Amino acid sequence: MPPVKPMLAKSVARIPPDMHYEAKWDGFRAIVFRDGAEVELGSRTGKPLTRYFPELVTALKERVPERCVLDGEIVIAREGRLDFDALTERIHPADSRVRMLAEKTPASFVAFDLLALADEPLLDVQLTDRRALLERALAEVTAPVHLAPATTDIDVAQSWFEQYEGAGLDGVIAKPLTLRYRQDERAMYKIKHERTADVVVAGYRFHKSGPIVGSLLLGLYDDRGALQHVGVSAAFPMKQRAELVEELEPLRMPDSAGHPWAAWSDEAAHETARLPGAPSRWSGKKDLSWVPLRPERVAEVAYDHMENGARFRHTARFRRWRPDRTPESCTYAQLEEPVRYDLGEILG
Repeated sequence: MPPVKPMLAKSVARIPPDMHYEAKWDGFRAIVFRDGAEVELGSRTGKPLTRYFPELVTALKERVPERCVLDGEIVIAREGRLDFDALTERIHPADSRVRMLAEKTPASFVAFDLLALADEPLLDVQLTDRRALLERALAEVTAPVHLAPATTDIDVAQSWFEQYEGAGLDGVIAKPLTLRYRQDERAMYKIKHERTADVVVAGYRFHKSGPIVGSLLLGLYDDRGALQHVGVSAAFPMKQRAELVEELEPLRMPDSAGHPWAAWSDEAAHETARLPGAPSRWSGKKDLSWVPLRPERVAEVAYDHMENGARFRHTARFRRWRPDRTPESCTYAQLEEPVRYDLGEILG
């Protein structure tokens, strides 16, 4: 019975040998509970996702065993590539909008683990046996429900790591062959792409604990010479957070007037454009006010991949300051683009 907390993965630098390998999907992690006509989609936090994906509820009733619990990922594909933005648009309070998007950009479910089947709980069954049961249970499954490809060949996993990024996937997951399902524990391994980029630091937000830096706001110049917000860097020791306030003080502007992102302070601008700095269904009442800085400092950050070629998909990791680089040299042109790969080749 829900809630079930999904098993998690810890990052490692290389693909470990002698394991079960899968692609790392870039979507919403979901536990599917089906009991006859009842279907519930549970999120990683335990909150239900069911109302946001009505087309999946219908598809799962038609395609998965009558009584089962599946672990997998909800994804949306556009033009042969995963589209995380389209996925986030689904988390909307208006049922009419959710149903409109369900028709316009329907979601898929990629199953990669089986936690229960009929009256049989499988949490204490080792992975190889769970996988065999999953393959039998979904042997005839059709889109939009998919069985995640898997292999025990490390060379195949390496090729997936190199190729699948072009379809918007995140890397590779490695699981010990005898692994039991351990809820909310980092018992698996994830190997993600990492690259570096030189970015302009153009502002910061305060930490929730007080007047120290919570996150740096990062920018890149586009081909029109406009500084675009591409993400944040937020993982700093507490001592460094305090030091950053002092270090960046000479660049602090009295207000956002004249700043490339001055429109963030204009509530009306948020009505016509998708700008950072406004409350959303994700941030709720979280304070998103920010401190504008003159865009003169350059930092090197590590990132895994870009979302739609426009911004960092996840929080970037601060590496070092780059006093040898000018802000104007920090453009999108430096970013490495993965070779495109058709998602249909992965899902069949």
